[in-house]
This record gives sequence, C-alpha cells and structure tokens, in this order.
Amino acid sequence: MKIALSSESTIDLSKELLAKYKIQTLPFNVLLGEEERKDGEFDPKEIFEYVKATKILPKTSAVNEFAYAEHFQNLLKEYDAVIHISLSSGISSSCQNAKNAASKLSNIYVIDSKSLSTGIALLAIYASSLIKEGKLNAAEIASAVESRVNDVQASFIIERLDYLYKGGRCSMLSLFGANLLKIRPQIIVKDGKMGAGRKYRGNMDRCVEQYCKDTLEEFNNPDLSVAFITHATATEGMVAAATKALKERGFKEVYETTAGGTISSHCGENTLGILYINDGK
Repeated sequence: MKIALSSESTIDLSKELLAKYKIQTLPFNVLLGEEERKDGEFDPKEIFEYVKATKILPKTSAVNEFAYAEHFQNLLKEYDAVIHISLSSGISSSCQNAKNAASKLSNIYVIDSKSLSTGIALLAIYASSLIKEGKLNAAEIASAVESRVNDVQASFIIERLDYLYKGGRCSMLSLFGANLLKIRPQIIVKDGKMGAGRKYRGNMDRCVEQYCKDTLEEFNNPDLSVAFITHATATEGMVAAATKALKERGFKEVYETTAGGTISSHCGENTLGILYINDGK
C-alpha cells in the first residue's frame, strides 16, 4: 500500500525536513494589510517589520474545505491512502475542514494533532517511520499516531506579551505588568488549546535555561529519538541554552526550526519552545 503523509504549513518544518520525511503540506494564508502571502513561502521577519510599522497584527486564515478536497484528490492519483495530521481543532477550523473534505472521499485519515508547530511534526515523523517500515496499513498507522497525540509536550517561552495583547489574548494590565517587570510567560498547549504556564523573569537566555530545566523535570518520560527547538526569532544564547538542555537529557536528534508566518503572527519575536513526545517510547 502506497501511503501519502500530509499536513499544513503550520507544521513549521524546513523544506529539507519536509523532503526527508516525505511530508506534503497545504499553506495557510497570511494577510499583511492588503497583501496576501502563503505561509512557508516568505520570511516571517517581514511580519515583525509590518507590526512595528503599523501596530496591527496580520490576519491568518485556515485552509478551506475546497482546498483540502483538491489536495487529497491530487494525492490519491498517486497514492492508495492519505494520512493527514492537522493543526489542533481547538486552535483553528482547519482540522474540521479537512475532516469534512475527507468524509466525501475514501482512504483519507485525518488526525487532530491537538498541537501546533513542530508538535505536529513529531507525530508526522512517527507516521513517516511507520510508513517506511511498511508493516501496517493506513488505518493502523493512523490509529498508532492518534495513540500518541496526548503525549506531545508543546510549550514556549515568550519575551513580551505585545502580540498576545494585540490578538486579544491578554489584558492591557497584564501587558503593562509583564513588560515592566520583565516577566517572560510560558505558554503550554494542553487539550488542544494554548494556556498559561510558569512565569519567568529577567534575561531571556537565563529564562530559557530555566524554562527548559522545568519542562524536562515536569515532562520527564520523553521519547529520546527526536526533539525540536522552534523559535520565531532567538538569540544565540537562547538556542544554545535549549540545545544544551536537550542534548544533556539524551535526545538523539535535536532539530532547530523557525516558526512560520501563521505561528509567528500570534507569538512575536524571541519566542522559543522545546517540543518532544513524552511517552517514553
């Protein structure tokens, strides 16, 4: 059985990693004023420049049902089945749109990642390994991937709350207090939605070091095969602190990736996360 592996641009993988794991993607749209861009096809730094100039967040839009249907139909011309791992249904309508499109076709398996960014990628890499082994059919692979969804550890530390405030996700009082006291909040993806975690204070390099230590202590049963360091932008010190923490914990493969336009539009500069599957496999 020839099986295609699919996701959206919010998987936040480079073209090289998409090719390595044979993952095909559909892009979200990012609107910078009157200009519409395809996520994954432009430098997210343009978003930060746009926000600094206009004080307005760009708008992002999910993939619609028609685009999914066309994407799946094209894949079925070459493959017997498609496994599609979607951005969390608790964050975007994209997952439901994909399921609606799949319901009108055969051999399309849509998985709600209940995650975002490289949290999706972790599940996709697992699916890719099972496809490569060739021991399971598409339905069995989809079931195996779904069994690991709730074990994905996806969290980030944010330098400033400006983007969350502009997006209506925090109050002016919280914004003022956090910026005044240099509080760096942790955002955790839980049950498919983003929520507040610990609060750190001070220099971002040191905050990242402590964030990684706390995360690895709390989620202390990792699958050590692969982990991600994903950031919108980051200092060398931030990346070095995260890399050191993950390598010392024993992760065999540590990938550094840049968040795409959709994710960057909601978190802002100097946001960094470590992501891994916490099921000990």
